[in-house]
Amino acid sequence: MSHSIPDLASISHHLTRLERLRKPKLLVVDDEPDNLDLLYRTFRREFQVLKAESGVAALEILANEGEVAVIISDQRMPEMKGTEFLSKTVPQFPNTVRIILTGFTDVEDLVEAINSGQVFKYITKPWDPAEMKAVVQRAIETYELLQQRTIELQRANVQVSLLKTIVQASRESSDLASFMQTIADAFGNGFGADMCVLQKIEQGALVQTSGVFSCLAGEQPLMQDDPLVQAAIASQTIQIADHIAKEAAFSTLDYYTRTGINSQIVIPFRCKGEVAVVLSLQWVQPFPLQVEEVTSLHLLAHQVALSMACCPIQN
Repeated sequence: MSHSIPDLASISHHLTRLERLRKPKLLVVDDEPDNLDLLYRTFRREFQVLKAESGVAALEILANEGEVAVIISDQRMPEMKGTEFLSKTVPQFPNTVRIILTGFTDVEDLVEAINSGQVFKYITKPWDPAEMKAVVQRAIETYELLQQRTIELQRANVQVSLLKTIVQASRESSDLASFMQTIADAFGNGFGADMCVLQKIEQGALVQTSGVFSCLAGEQPLMQDDPLVQAAIASQTIQIADHIAKEAAFSTLDYYTRTGINSQIVIPFRCKGEVAVVLSLQWVQPFPLQVEEVTSLHLLAHQVALSMACCPIQN
């Protein structure tokens, strides 16, 4: 469904929705095959379980698979202790939650690992399946919270960077065209858009022959019959469609079918009371936004409009 700025309450609060639709990755590490298989059987329904028989093998799996939500590692293993292995994963995967299994009283190793933030919890062998599942569930919740905060921080940094770019471009751009290109680059790269088009509007219609800017080479101009673009021009408010494939209004558009676009944000920039330019950010996958992010986009659009009205870029 498309939304405009007055409909902020209808935009769902789900930063990590796409990740949660998939099974979280769980890496289990133990040099005893029976223990490894038991851990796999315990969690295979709820998680995508990766298995490793040593710390070295586990590091290789992480190098190939990337970040996992939770690591469960035995402490006493040949070649490399569990705490040593886990410490090697911290720099590259700080949000991963680590659990250590031990059948011994390795107090010094465990205390050091816990105090340094390398271990979330230690569980003694033989472990109780119900307790283990409860610990892992808390670990997953912790991981998701860390991921959400990381994403929020990254997006906040993007917004600050965009604001600085807008202000700097308004001061340094010699003409409107160079200013518009800078804005297209900043928004497209800042939001990781698969497609980004900034296009002029004259007499309420898209300008097709000139005034088209993009941060991506060979980008096609926006279509006149794009319903989100039409709504943005008519209402002079930001329009959002976070799941185009589900909306019948978009299913007949050849543009979306051909490009596979599944999410779009159209931002109108006003000058002297009229929409002078629209910016379209597009993604192949759904791209949900928080209410605060939409509000920030509204403020950024206002700043761009003010910059467009500045004398240095009016020529």
